[in-house]
Amino acid sequence: MKDEVGFAVVGCGVIGRTHADQAVSCEGAYLAAVVDEAPERAQAFARRYGVPGYSNLEEVLQREDIDVVTVATPSGAHGDVAMRAARAGKHVIVEKPIEVTLEKANAMIAVCRENGVKLCVVSQHRFDPSTIAVKRHIDEGRFGKMLLGEATVHWYRSQAYYDSGDWRGTWKLDGGGALMNQSIHTIDLLQHLMGPVERIYAHAGTFNHERIEVEDAAVAVLRFRGGGIGTIVGTTLAYPGLSARVEVFGESGTAVIDGDRLTHLYVRSQEATGGSSYGDQAAVNKATTVGEVGSAAADPSAVSGGGHAAQFIDMIQAIREDREPLVNGAEGKKPLAIILGIYESARTGREVHLPL
Repeated sequence: MKDEVGFAVVGCGVIGRTHADQAVSCEGAYLAAVVDEAPERAQAFARRYGVPGYSNLEEVLQREDIDVVTVATPSGAHGDVAMRAARAGKHVIVEKPIEVTLEKANAMIAVCRENGVKLCVVSQHRFDPSTIAVKRHIDEGRFGKMLLGEATVHWYRSQAYYDSGDWRGTWKLDGGGALMNQSIHTIDLLQHLMGPVERIYAHAGTFNHERIEVEDAAVAVLRFRGGGIGTIVGTTLAYPGLSARVEVFGESGTAVIDGDRLTHLYVRSQEATGGSSYGDQAAVNKATTVGEVGSAAADPSAVSGGGHAAQFIDMIQAIREDREPLVNGAEGKKPLAIILGIYESARTGREVHLPL
């Protein structure tokens, strides 16, 4: 294989800039082209990065120097771009969510497999030092049985945010609201740490925004396959925008990731007696203050590239080693299925069982 992997970024919006930055900065990669259906956006990006800009995807797919297509279009357009790229023999990195329906997600996975190309779904916070540390403790058995998990995303998006694009806040292209667009990474981390979700009961609605079809707040109660229970709260009405937080509790361990930083990590030693009836004041917090500096609580453009960089590097290595990316299509489907289950429960007023 050639020394460097050529990338083309499709979708020249906020998250497209993050993708382009990784293709420029990651070792073993280079940015070869940018694509947007709006020619003025494509050309503005092209000038910014000093590469050719296109409004016709097919022209890019015919270029032999492009190995990977990254998809940063509106969510409901992910599948079309990804499958066209796969049929042209290009590997694919798709921004979250993988798509907005399981049918489209399954089609993407199948087309990539049939054409022998890799499919990677962005879930950059799995690569955060905080997540890696907690996951290692859980996998090594230090937490014991996982009992309780909570995911909260108390973010804020103004009405102007939703009015800034006719696709925002629509079922067809956004696929959902506060859960599908803003909370999906936190939901993914919850199931990544707690294990598969088995049952869901939820409420959702639009409470503080106009002219959108989707939810700006949702709450769900979960039962995990391993026996634990949990909750999800996701919103874009929490002015002025607070943090995203994951809390997980096992028989002998507790971890809290707040704003991508590991703020609490407690693991009970074999010698510990459990403390008094009201807690163990001698327990030692082993957390270190690590994680992302940027916060997207109120500003989507503040997404830091650290996790994205690690995921782009993993994709390059997966191509070189001919293995699956760490977050492949099957992994990318997991948070999508949970969110669709929440929507179904909120719509019907009934408990939903996974898989759908």
